[in-house]
Amino acid sequence: MTDFFITISVWTLPLLLAITLHEAAHGWAAWKLGDNTAKSLGRVSFNPLVHIDPFGTIVLPLLLLISQTGFIFGYAKPVPVNFSGLNNPRRDMVLVAIAGPAANIFLLLIAALLFNILPFMPEVSAKWLGQNLVNMAFINAILAVFNMLPIPPLDGGRVAVGLLPDILARPLSRLEPYGMLVIIMALFVLPMAGQYIGLNLSVFEYIILPPVEVILNIANEIATVF
Repeated sequence: MTDFFITISVWTLPLLLAITLHEAAHGWAAWKLGDNTAKSLGRVSFNPLVHIDPFGTIVLPLLLLISQTGFIFGYAKPVPVNFSGLNNPRRDMVLVAIAGPAANIFLLLIAALLFNILPFMPEVSAKWLGQNLVNMAFINAILAVFNMLPIPPLDGGRVAVGLLPDILARPLSRLEPYGMLVIIMALFVLPMAGQYIGLNLSVFEYIILPPVEVILNIANEIATVF
């Protein structure tokens, strides 16, 4: 039981930081680009309580952790953005979308740099902090890659809609109400179906994990730079 609570403790802080900064970055970018919707609702904040989604921030990560799926992620309440209120709606929609994954990459780099202080800490504290930093790098790499998948309402979907010509952007944008269903089917239902027919249909393993590993290898180089 003690080991379980220790495991929870070294995942909770990294996950909350990753999700909170991700959403706050969206709100901050939108505010700076002309839309103060998120700012007026208090969503440009480092207070995780204003961003927490009970299922996406608490239940889903806990289920993934308990079920030992090999990966963990979560999500917060989406930051409201009035895209028509942005200075340049199509361009700024892309910048607002990129701000979230960029915040995750920033946190990952901070975690990698903090590894260099571990040798100067007491052994017990260094071990606990080190596991937090490992998990912070892992979670932020996954969130950055996952959110850049070109499926609305993910950030990558918004980027694609903003960059593609109208003939492609419009049908892609109409996918948004069904995007999360598509994602859930791809991440969970498809691999389960693959097991029944003897095929590995893991979207995580083939699409998300390879760029995550590249990012983590770069982080590992930074972690040993000094």
